Amino acid sequence: MDASNTFRTSRVLPYAMQTVFQAFSEAGTLASWWGPNGFTNTFEVFEFRREGRWKFVMQGPDGSRHPNESTFAEIDMPSKLVIRHESAPRFTLTVELMPVAGGTRIYWIQAFQDSAVAAALRHIVEPANEQNLDRLSAALARQERAD
Repeated sequence: MDASNTFRTSRVLPYAMQTVFQAFSEAGTLASWWGPNGFTNTFEVFEFRREGRWKFVMQGPDGSRHPNESTFAEIDMPSKLVIRHESAPRFTLTVELMPVAGGTRIYWIQAFQDSAVAAALRHIVEPANEQNLDRLSAALARQERAD
């Protein structure tokens, strides 16, 4: 992966790997946290299997609509997920999970096909990826309280 087109972040979540992985594999849970702050999701197709399609619309807090189409390129439960974002801007998101003391370390690696696009979106992507992980953490905390 070329560093100029790749964004990386990681953090430790206080949950088991299986619990974190399920937040990606269950459509209702994923829809509740996917995307940056203020965004909501409507899933049209969610085929959680290798080469399965994931088609959805993200709605921004300003009412803007962002159609997305992706493919689950690799699913290695409960440690790895690779998602190819087929609609523009094209990128591959690799999510790796590793057990650590106190929970699971999540690695979030987003590699854009075009370095110029990555550079133009850096100011959006870097904070959005952190917000995505914040929202994942919050969804897991809500789920734990509900159990």
